[in-house]
Amino acid sequence: MTQGSEKIATSATSKMSDLKLRFLSALVLGPVVIALVYFGGFAYSAMILVAALLFQYEWFSITGSKALDVLTGIGYLSLVLSVVGYISGYPLIAVGVIVAGAALLYLVSGFSIRGRWGAEGLVYSGLALLSLVAARAGQDGLAFVVFLLVVVWATDIFAYFVGRFVGGPKLWRRVSPNKTWSGALGGLAFSIALGSLCAFLFGYTDLTGWALLAIALSLVSQAGDLLESAIKRRFDVKDSSRLIPGHGGIMDRIDGLVSAAILASALGLAFGGTLADPISGLGLS
Repeated sequence: MTQGSEKIATSATSKMSDLKLRFLSALVLGPVVIALVYFGGFAYSAMILVAALLFQYEWFSITGSKALDVLTGIGYLSLVLSVVGYISGYPLIAVGVIVAGAALLYLVSGFSIRGRWGAEGLVYSGLALLSLVAARAGQDGLAFVVFLLVVVWATDIFAYFVGRFVGGPKLWRRVSPNKTWSGALGGLAFSIALGSLCAFLFGYTDLTGWALLAIALSLVSQAGDLLESAIKRRFDVKDSSRLIPGHGGIMDRIDGLVSAAILASALGLAFGGTLADPISGLGLS
């Protein structure tokens, strides 16, 4: 066997091993996530808070902050106080805590580049935290959060497999050299189909709004994935961490979910939803 053949064989074996690890990790974590989404309440909010804290920790690590110092402490404390404010019935204060925390973090850093990145990470993770907690607490909370997960997961899974087997032109080679247009379109198509099926199984018969929402969430989910790839490339990092075997870090797994959740809340608020229930503005009932 030539040296080139050995490299190809090693690469193929590594990819299969990585895929197996991904499958096993998803098999363990998936049911836990679904169960907590189903029960909602404090357990669900706690899960989202832990995910947001880990997301922010990895953001800080990638962008050059220490694991724990004054700046990162402000970030973590802001997330905790924000979710406490929200579940206590003060959604406006919860949002204010995130904004104030980001401003304080940037100020304490002396308006440094590291502080700017940290403040941006706090706003990003904080808005995602509140969006996901608010989505589950709303009138159609269970159906919407399951729908959101199905859309994001379908986008991610089928973009990977369609892109791998169909191939073709690269989506954005400079940012993410492995992503293809075929994968992006495949992920989009399956997210619409499975998202609509999910809504139907929850008893909704007018699926047009759900399908349109699936399109928007799938596209933004893929944009969130590209954003994380761009940030990691900017700081020359391969994975956000090694927290999840075969997947990397929490950022690597929920980058699309974070951006999609924020978009859903933003759209809901724009169409008449409230901070307590932004998804109500989407008129999906």
